[in-house]
Amino acid sequence: MVSFSSEVKKELCSVNAVDTEQKKAELYGLLIFSKVFKKDKIVLTTENSDVSKKVTDLLEELYMPIIEKETTLRVRTTEHHLSKISLINADDCLRIFDDYGHHDNDISLRVNRANISSDELVAAFLRGAFEGCGSVSDPMKSYHAEFCVPHKNLSVDLCKILSEIPECDFTPKTVVRNGSYVVYFKGSEQICDLLTYIGATNCAMEIMGTKAVKQVRNNINRRINSEVANITKIASASAKQLAAIQKIKDKKGIESLPDDLREIAVLRLENPEMSLRDLGQNLSVPISRSGANHRMNRLLEYAEDLE
Repeated sequence: MVSFSSEVKKELCSVNAVDTEQKKAELYGLLIFSKVFKKDKIVLTTENSDVSKKVTDLLEELYMPIIEKETTLRVRTTEHHLSKISLINADDCLRIFDDYGHHDNDISLRVNRANISSDELVAAFLRGAFEGCGSVSDPMKSYHAEFCVPHKNLSVDLCKILSEIPECDFTPKTVVRNGSYVVYFKGSEQICDLLTYIGATNCAMEIMGTKAVKQVRNNINRRINSEVANITKIASASAKQLAAIQKIKDKKGIESLPDDLREIAVLRLENPEMSLRDLGQNLSVPISRSGANHRMNRLLEYAEDLE
Protein backbone atom coordinates (compact mmCIF):
# COMPACT_ATOMS: atom_id res chain seq x y z
CA MET A 1 0.00 0.00 0.00
CA VAL A 2 1.40 3.40 -1.02
CA SER A 3 1.66 5.86 1.87
CA PHE A 4 0.41 9.43 1.65
CA SER A 5 4.03 10.64 2.02
CA SER A 6 4.93 8.63 -1.09
CA GLU A 7 2.08 10.25 -2.99
CA VAL A 8 3.32 13.69 -1.95
CA LYS A 9 6.91 12.93 -2.98
CA LYS A 10 5.75 11.45 -6.28
CA GLU A 11 3.90 14.68 -7.05
CA LEU A 12 6.86 16.82 -5.97
CA CYS A 13 9.28 14.80 -8.09
CA SER A 14 7.02 15.30 -11.11
CA VAL A 15 7.58 19.06 -10.90
CA ASN A 16 10.12 19.86 -13.62
CA ALA A 17 11.69 23.27 -13.20
CA VAL A 18 12.79 24.81 -16.51
CA ASP A 19 15.10 27.32 -14.87
CA THR A 20 18.60 25.99 -14.07
CA GLU A 21 18.83 28.02 -10.86
CA GLN A 22 15.63 26.42 -9.58
CA LYS A 23 17.01 22.97 -10.38
CA LYS A 24 20.16 23.83 -8.45
CA ALA A 25 18.11 25.09 -5.52
CA GLU A 26 16.05 21.88 -5.44
CA LEU A 27 19.21 19.75 -5.58
CA TYR A 28 20.71 21.90 -2.82
CA GLY A 29 17.73 21.12 -0.58
CA LEU A 30 18.17 17.41 -1.31
CA LEU A 31 21.90 17.42 -0.63
CA ILE A 32 22.32 19.69 2.38
CA PHE A 33 19.71 17.75 4.37
CA SER A 34 21.09 14.41 3.20
CA LYS A 35 22.95 11.85 5.29
CA VAL A 36 26.39 13.29 4.38
CA PHE A 37 27.24 16.56 2.63
CA LYS A 38 30.98 17.26 2.82
CA LYS A 39 33.71 18.49 0.50
CA ASP A 40 35.04 14.94 0.05
CA LYS A 41 31.90 12.86 0.58
CA ILE A 42 28.24 13.17 -0.43
CA VAL A 43 25.74 10.45 0.47
CA LEU A 44 21.95 10.49 0.23
CA THR A 45 19.65 7.65 1.30
CA THR A 46 15.97 7.34 0.49
CA GLU A 47 13.23 4.73 0.58
CA ASN A 48 11.39 6.47 -2.26
CA SER A 49 12.18 5.44 -5.85
CA ASP A 50 10.90 8.74 -7.28
CA VAL A 51 13.27 10.70 -5.05
CA SER A 52 16.15 8.40 -5.97
CA LYS A 53 15.55 9.05 -9.65
CA LYS A 54 15.06 12.80 -9.12
CA VAL A 55 18.33 13.35 -7.27
CA THR A 56 20.23 11.20 -9.78
CA ASP A 57 18.74 13.09 -12.74
CA LEU A 58 19.54 16.48 -11.19
CA LEU A 59 23.12 15.48 -10.36
CA GLU A 60 23.75 14.17 -13.88
CA GLU A 61 22.17 17.20 -15.56
CA LEU A 62 23.90 19.82 -13.42
CA TYR A 63 27.29 18.28 -12.52
CA MET A 64 27.83 14.95 -14.36
CA PRO A 65 29.56 13.30 -11.37
CA ILE A 66 30.39 9.62 -10.97
CA ILE A 67 27.43 8.18 -9.07
CA GLU A 68 27.29 4.92 -7.20
CA LYS A 69 23.83 3.55 -6.37
CA GLU A 70 23.17 0.73 -3.95
CA THR A 71 19.71 -0.72 -3.29
CA THR A 72 18.87 -2.78 -0.22
CA LEU A 73 15.67 -4.70 0.40
CA ARG A 74 13.72 -3.36 3.39
CA VAL A 75 10.92 -5.85 4.09
CA ARG A 76 9.47 -4.02 7.09
CA THR A 77 8.93 -0.71 5.29
CA THR A 78 6.17 0.31 2.93
CA GLU A 79 8.62 1.18 0.16
CA HIS A 80 10.50 -2.15 0.43
CA HIS A 81 13.81 -0.74 -0.84
CA LEU A 82 16.44 1.62 0.55
CA SER A 83 18.48 3.42 -2.08
CA LYS A 84 21.90 4.79 -1.19
CA ILE A 85 23.29 7.35 -3.64
CA SER A 86 26.97 8.18 -3.20
CA LEU A 87 29.44 10.38 -5.04
CA ILE A 88 32.63 8.32 -4.95
CA ASN A 89 34.95 10.84 -6.58
CA ALA A 90 36.36 13.41 -4.14
CA ASP A 91 36.87 15.97 -6.93
CA ASP A 92 33.17 15.75 -7.83
CA CYS A 93 32.21 16.30 -4.20
CA LEU A 94 34.53 19.30 -3.87
CA ARG A 95 33.22 20.81 -7.13
CA ILE A 96 29.61 20.61 -5.93
CA PHE A 97 30.50 21.73 -2.39
CA ASP A 98 32.31 24.79 -3.72
CA ASP A 99 29.62 25.61 -6.28
CA TYR A 100 27.07 25.96 -3.49
CA GLY A 101 29.38 28.36 -1.67
CA HIS A 102 30.59 26.05 1.10
CA HIS A 103 34.18 26.06 2.29
CA ASP A 104 36.51 23.72 4.10
CA ASN A 105 36.98 26.19 6.93
CA ASP A 106 33.25 26.48 7.75
CA ILE A 107 32.74 25.86 11.48
CA SER A 108 29.47 24.00 10.89
CA LEU A 109 27.18 23.21 7.98
CA ARG A 110 24.64 26.00 7.48
CA VAL A 111 22.26 26.86 4.66
CA ASN A 112 23.93 29.30 2.26
CA ARG A 113 21.14 31.81 1.66
CA ALA A 114 22.87 33.05 -1.51
CA ASN A 115 21.55 29.88 -3.21
CA ILE A 116 17.93 30.78 -2.41
CA SER A 117 17.81 34.50 -3.11
CA SER A 118 14.25 34.62 -4.51
CA ASP A 119 10.82 33.24 -3.61
CA GLU A 120 10.99 30.78 -6.52
CA LEU A 121 14.36 29.47 -5.37
CA VAL A 122 13.13 29.13 -1.77
CA ALA A 123 10.16 27.06 -2.98
CA ALA A 124 12.45 24.84 -5.06
CA PHE A 125 14.89 24.47 -2.15
CA LEU A 126 12.11 23.45 0.26
CA ARG A 127 10.74 21.04 -2.33
CA GLY A 128 14.13 19.33 -2.43
CA ALA A 129 14.38 19.37 1.36
CA PHE A 130 10.98 17.68 1.69
CA GLU A 131 11.83 15.12 -0.99
CA GLY A 132 14.97 14.22 0.91
CA CYS A 133 13.97 14.34 4.57
CA GLY A 134 10.26 15.18 4.74
CA SER A 135 7.17 13.16 5.52
CA VAL A 136 3.47 13.76 6.11
CA SER A 137 0.91 11.59 7.86
CA ASP A 138 -2.23 10.15 6.31
CA PRO A 139 -4.84 12.96 6.69
CA MET A 140 -7.50 10.36 7.55
CA LYS A 141 -5.54 9.63 10.74
CA SER A 142 -3.85 12.89 11.78
CA TYR A 143 -2.36 16.17 10.56
CA HIS A 144 1.42 16.05 10.89
CA ALA A 145 4.22 17.03 8.52
CA GLU A 146 7.91 17.07 9.33
CA PHE A 147 11.49 17.44 8.12
CA CYS A 148 13.97 15.09 9.82
CA VAL A 149 17.17 17.19 9.84
CA PRO A 150 20.62 15.74 10.68
CA HIS A 151 22.12 18.82 12.39
CA LYS A 152 20.81 21.37 14.88
CA ASN A 153 22.08 24.44 12.99
CA LEU A 154 20.39 23.23 9.81
CA SER A 155 17.10 22.82 11.69
CA VAL A 156 17.43 26.39 12.98
CA ASP A 157 18.09 27.64 9.43
CA LEU A 158 15.12 25.67 8.08
CA CYS A 159 12.77 27.10 10.71
CA LYS A 160 13.96 30.61 9.88
CA ILE A 161 13.47 30.11 6.13
CA LEU A 162 9.97 28.70 6.65
CA SER A 163 8.89 31.47 9.04
CA GLU A 164 10.12 34.18 6.63
CA ILE A 165 7.91 33.12 3.70
CA PRO A 166 5.68 36.21 3.28
CA GLU A 167 2.54 34.55 1.84
CA CYS A 168 2.45 31.81 4.50
CA ASP A 169 2.01 32.04 8.25
CA PHE A 170 4.28 29.14 9.18
CA THR A 171 5.06 28.45 12.85
CA PRO A 172 7.25 25.34 12.74
CA LYS A 173 8.28 23.58 15.94
CA THR A 174 11.36 21.48 16.67
CA VAL A 175 11.91 18.33 18.69
CA VAL A 176 14.92 16.01 19.01
CA ARG A 177 14.22 12.41 18.03
CA ASN A 178 16.80 9.62 17.83
CA GLY A 179 19.66 12.05 17.37
CA SER A 180 17.93 14.04 14.61
CA TYR A 181 16.27 17.45 14.79
CA VAL A 182 12.66 17.21 13.63
CA VAL A 183 11.03 20.38 12.30
CA TYR A 184 7.29 19.79 12.21
CA PHE A 185 3.80 21.22 11.65
CA LYS A 186 0.53 20.01 13.20
CA GLY A 187 -2.30 22.11 11.76
CA SER A 188 -4.00 21.02 8.53
CA GLU A 189 -3.99 24.60 7.19
CA GLN A 190 -0.22 24.98 7.58
CA ILE A 191 0.42 21.56 6.04
CA CYS A 192 -1.80 22.43 3.05
CA ASP A 193 0.00 25.77 2.66
CA LEU A 194 3.39 24.02 2.80
CA LEU A 195 2.49 21.40 0.20
CA THR A 196 0.95 24.03 -2.07
CA TYR A 197 4.02 26.26 -1.74
CA ILE A 198 6.48 23.52 -2.68
CA GLY A 199 4.39 22.16 -5.55
CA ALA A 200 2.18 19.32 -4.22
CA THR A 201 -1.11 21.09 -4.90
CA ASN A 202 -3.10 17.92 -5.62
CA CYS A 203 -2.09 16.36 -2.30
CA ALA A 204 -2.91 19.62 -0.52
CA MET A 205 -6.40 19.52 -2.06
CA GLU A 206 -6.73 15.89 -0.96
CA ILE A 207 -6.03 16.94 2.64
CA MET A 208 -8.64 19.70 2.41
CA GLY A 209 -11.17 17.27 0.93
CA THR A 210 -10.45 14.68 3.61
CA LYS A 211 -10.84 17.32 6.30
CA ALA A 212 -14.23 18.34 4.90
CA VAL A 213 -15.39 14.71 4.87
CA LYS A 214 -14.20 14.25 8.46
CA GLN A 215 -16.02 17.40 9.57
CA VAL A 216 -19.28 16.25 7.96
CA ARG A 217 -18.87 12.81 9.51
CA ASN A 218 -18.15 14.31 12.94
CA ASN A 219 -21.20 16.58 12.69
CA ILE A 220 -23.39 13.61 11.78
CA ASN A 221 -21.97 11.56 14.64
CA ARG A 222 -22.52 14.41 17.09
CA ARG A 223 -26.10 14.78 15.89
CA ILE A 224 -26.75 11.05 16.17
CA ASN A 225 -25.17 10.91 19.63
CA SER A 226 -27.27 13.87 20.72
CA GLU A 227 -30.44 12.27 19.41
CA VAL A 228 -29.60 8.94 21.05
CA ALA A 229 -28.92 10.75 24.33
CA ASN A 230 -32.27 12.57 24.08
CA ILE A 231 -34.12 9.34 23.27
CA THR A 232 -32.43 7.60 26.21
CA LYS A 233 -33.31 10.49 28.49
CA ILE A 234 -36.95 10.46 27.33
CA ALA A 235 -37.17 6.67 27.69
CA SER A 236 -35.73 6.77 31.22
CA ALA A 237 -38.08 9.55 32.33
CA SER A 238 -41.03 7.85 30.65
CA ALA A 239 -40.31 4.55 32.40
CA LYS A 240 -40.21 6.30 35.77
CA GLN A 241 -43.48 8.11 35.03
CA LEU A 242 -45.20 4.95 33.80
CA ALA A 243 -44.18 3.09 36.96
CA ALA A 244 -45.64 5.88 39.11
CA ILE A 245 -48.89 5.98 37.10
CA GLN A 246 -49.20 2.18 37.30
CA LYS A 247 -48.78 2.34 41.08
CA ILE A 248 -51.53 4.96 41.30
CA LYS A 249 -53.71 2.87 39.02
CA ASP A 250 -53.18 -0.29 41.11
CA LYS A 251 -53.61 1.31 44.54
CA LYS A 252 -56.22 4.03 44.09
CA GLY A 253 -57.20 4.04 40.44
CA ILE A 254 -56.58 6.68 37.78
CA GLU A 255 -60.01 8.17 38.51
CA SER A 256 -58.72 9.24 41.94
CA LEU A 257 -56.48 11.84 40.29
CA PRO A 258 -57.47 15.46 39.69
CA ASP A 259 -58.70 16.13 36.16
CA ASP A 260 -55.46 17.76 34.95
CA LEU A 261 -53.28 14.92 36.29
CA ARG A 262 -55.68 12.20 35.14
CA GLU A 263 -55.60 13.50 31.55
CA ILE A 264 -51.82 13.58 31.28
CA ALA A 265 -51.52 10.22 33.07
CA VAL A 266 -53.84 8.54 30.54
CA LEU A 267 -51.99 10.22 27.67
CA ARG A 268 -48.67 8.95 29.01
CA LEU A 269 -49.99 5.39 29.34
CA GLU A 270 -51.15 5.50 25.72
CA ASN A 271 -47.92 7.18 24.45
CA PRO A 272 -44.88 5.95 26.42
CA GLU A 273 -42.46 7.18 23.73
CA MET A 274 -43.79 10.74 23.59
CA SER A 275 -41.67 13.66 24.84
CA LEU A 276 -42.95 16.06 27.51
CA ARG A 277 -43.32 18.80 24.90
CA ASP A 278 -45.50 16.55 22.72
CA LEU A 279 -47.50 15.41 25.74
CA GLY A 280 -48.24 19.01 26.61
CA GLN A 281 -49.27 19.83 23.04
CA ASN A 282 -51.66 16.84 22.84
CA LEU A 283 -53.72 17.72 25.93
CA SER A 284 -57.26 19.06 25.49
CA VAL A 285 -55.87 22.42 26.51
CA PRO A 286 -52.25 22.48 25.24
CA ILE A 287 -49.56 23.50 27.71
CA SER A 288 -45.79 24.08 27.47
CA ARG A 289 -43.09 21.50 28.13
CA SER A 290 -42.50 23.18 31.49
CA GLY A 291 -46.18 22.83 32.34
CA ALA A 292 -46.19 19.14 31.34
CA ASN A 293 -43.07 18.55 33.43
CA HIS A 294 -44.75 20.23 36.42
CA ARG A 295 -47.76 17.93 36.17
CA MET A 296 -45.53 14.87 35.87
CA ASN A 297 -43.64 15.87 38.99
CA ARG A 298 -46.98 16.17 40.85
CA LEU A 299 -47.86 12.67 39.64
CA LEU A 300 -44.53 11.32 40.91
CA GLU A 301 -45.09 12.97 44.29
CA TYR A 302 -48.63 11.58 44.41
CA ALA A 303 -47.26 8.08 43.79
CA GLU A 304 -44.62 8.50 46.51
CA ASP A 305 -47.26 9.56 49.01
CA LEU A 306 -49.03 6.23 48.45
CA GLU A 307 -46.15 4.48 50.18
